[in-house]
Amino acid sequence: MRDRLIAERVGRDAEFAPGDRDWVVVGAAANQLLELGFAQIGKDFPVFLHPETKEEYALARTERKHGSGHTGFAVVASPDVTLSEDLGRRDLTINAMAQGADGQLIDPYGGEADIAAGCLRHVSNAFIEDPLRVFRVARFAAQLPGFHVAPETQVLLEKMCEGGELVTLSAERVWQEFVKALAAPQPHRFFEVLQSCQGLSDWLPECQAMPLSQWALHRPEPRERYALLPLSADDIQALAARLLAPKAYLQAALDRIAYLSLLSDWPRVDAGTLFRALEQLKALHDAQRLIRIMQLMESSALRQRLERELLPLVAELKTLALPKDTAATLKGAAFGEALTQLRVQRLAERLAVL
Repeated sequence: MRDRLIAERVGRDAEFAPGDRDWVVVGAAANQLLELGFAQIGKDFPVFLHPETKEEYALARTERKHGSGHTGFAVVASPDVTLSEDLGRRDLTINAMAQGADGQLIDPYGGEADIAAGCLRHVSNAFIEDPLRVFRVARFAAQLPGFHVAPETQVLLEKMCEGGELVTLSAERVWQEFVKALAAPQPHRFFEVLQSCQGLSDWLPECQAMPLSQWALHRPEPRERYALLPLSADDIQALAARLLAPKAYLQAALDRIAYLSLLSDWPRVDAGTLFRALEQLKALHDAQRLIRIMQLMESSALRQRLERELLPLVAELKTLALPKDTAATLKGAAFGEALTQLRVQRLAERLAVL
């Protein structure tokens, strides 16, 4: 229901679209679902898979805060929990809606009106009990063009950041929200919302002064957007270490910082400098890292030219070999130096006529 309403309001720019259904079961206990052939998944939450459709059915539940951080909750699921109580534990009103089996909208907290108004509003003051919600709100702002944070919710976000509970979150959970925001239609909004409530300090301090105008909008993939973050190599490495980012993300960013400007001068590049870059990228063995850098280029014309000219040239260099009589007289480092000289010479010859 939520996804359909959001898609109707925002249109093709929304990340949300009607998808799989998630069911909430009211007035039942776990043993009843198990007797009907449902399979319970996970240990912490009463969620079950339908024996035929494999759709998820969750028992209506409430949560009680008993510790710090995102996991400091006790889940209470019983036949006495009402649908309104279950929806009341959600973070935002736009996520606190349901649709009855008869198709009727169940909206006790005004989610439909907030979708129409483009408003991200908390359901209740229990919102502050889960520090991960700071990052979730920022991520929703990135995913939903035109949505704003309600003033009263902004107050709670600021209070949560001041309270210091964000440091209790796991790097994995913060990364999950971060990477979803990177894939969103307006990724810069994630940083703007966090900046407005001082939510960057604990996990993303390198991003506090980051220029965001037109950042990475031409490359929609999250790994490419991470690679294009306008940060130094030291900041990129510190951010990746703190968030436990996948190595592929860090490698793509460091390659961009080291080599994108060089490739952007194509074909007015020094043959020796270019060959050293190709060696460091291991491009003569596997051109994938080189190709990923090319894909980060904003200019499609230059990217296509590199595909036409540089990639075949790399393949040619890969096949070059020293003459047999020369090779027979060289060993070890001398052999390698001679082969490098041959390849750089061929590069210079090809660059001269491009």
